[in-house]
Amino acid sequence: MAKKPKEAPSLGRDVALPASPDEARLDRVPNPHFDADYIARFTAPEFTCLCPVTGQPDFAHLVIDYVPNRWLVESKSLKLYLGSFRNHGAFHEDCTVRIGKDLVALLKPRWLRIGGYFYPRGGMPIDVFWQTGKLPAGCWAPDQGVRHYRGRG
Repeated sequence: MAKKPKEAPSLGRDVALPASPDEARLDRVPNPHFDADYIARFTAPEFTCLCPVTGQPDFAHLVIDYVPNRWLVESKSLKLYLGSFRNHGAFHEDCTVRIGKDLVALLKPRWLRIGGYFYPRGGMPIDVFWQTGKLPAGCWAPDQGVRHYRGRG
């Protein structure tokens, strides 16, 4: 009899939003198509964190694209992990790159990129992009689809 895969701890259960990214737990599940190169995309259009200087909220649209290897990120754990930044004070660059690095450490994907499209702070939008690995040949990576900030123009 085949051994049943271990279920991620948050699946099918009530789980409170972690107080910080350090307390959050990202879970992974086996990739049933690890022999195929394909892109999985997660979009978080309402990501929030706190400015470490003023304590004011910062808002962003995050787009995470990755080519899985043996593992997929479990989506509920990713949602809770991203939500844990709500009361976390960090600069836009730190949040974006940390999320990318945490996912790479968990999944060891063939390729991953993250775009953090932050809304203006002090009248200036800040966009942060981070990527690791090489996109496999023949794998299509669509544009992230987030329009550049244009204000009222």
